[in-house]
Formats: sequence, C-alpha cells, structure tokens
Amino acid sequence: QVQLAESGGGLVQAGGSLRLSCVASGRTFSSYAMAWFRQNPGNEREFVAAISWNGDSTKYADSVKGRFTISRDNAKNTVSLQMNGLKPEDTAVYYCAARRIAYGDGYFVSVSEYDYWGQGTQVAVTS
Repeated sequence: QVQLAESGGGLVQAGGSLRLSCVASGRTFSSYAMAWFRQNPGNEREFVAAISWNGDSTKYADSVKGRFTISRDNAKNTVSLQMNGLKPEDTAVYYCAARRIAYGDGYFVSVSEYDYWGQGTQVAVTS
C-alpha cells in the first residue's frame, strides 16, 4: 500500500508557472506507475500526465502537451508536474495517482487503472 501527498498548488496569473509535487510513502516507489489527474466541481476527473516506473515513458493530455512536464525521482519517492504557460482553463484540483505495476508495464491514462490517490491540491489561474 502507498500513501500520496500532493503540494505546490496555488493562485497564479495566466502565463505563469507552478510546480506540483507528490511524495509517496513506502519503500517500493519504483514499483508504481504514476500520473496526475485534475477535476473541477461537477466534472469528471480527467487525465493530465502519466509516467512509467523508471521515467522512460511519459504521456500527456493534448490540452497540456508542450506546457506541462511530468518527472519522477525514485530515490526521493517523488513525482512532479512542472506547469508552464498556465491558462485559466487549467484551474482545477490536481490529484496524484499510483498504480502497482507488473514487469514490462508502462504508463496508464484512465482513472479506473489507478489504485491509490492523494487528497489533491488546488490550482487557480486568473486571467
């Protein structure tokens, strides 16, 4: 089992940047594929970015491609999301997610594929 804790959210003007971090408990962080999702009230949780256990493979939603970068540091049990060129439509609660992998697995992009979730961190972008 793994517990996830996000940080780094806040209020920023359009065009600005934020860096979200997610720290995982436990000693087997490299056994998990990781991802970021986001959600606004009344909407479904949507995929933002995903990364494989070793960081070799990444995937982004079209809406954030070229602006957001996901990365991980297995030695520090941390996955990060660097968000540049923020837009008002990026406003949401951002969630970190983890899925225990089998050998050879890459990344996953669906909410239903993840087993563990953080509590979320709010990102608000003003125009």
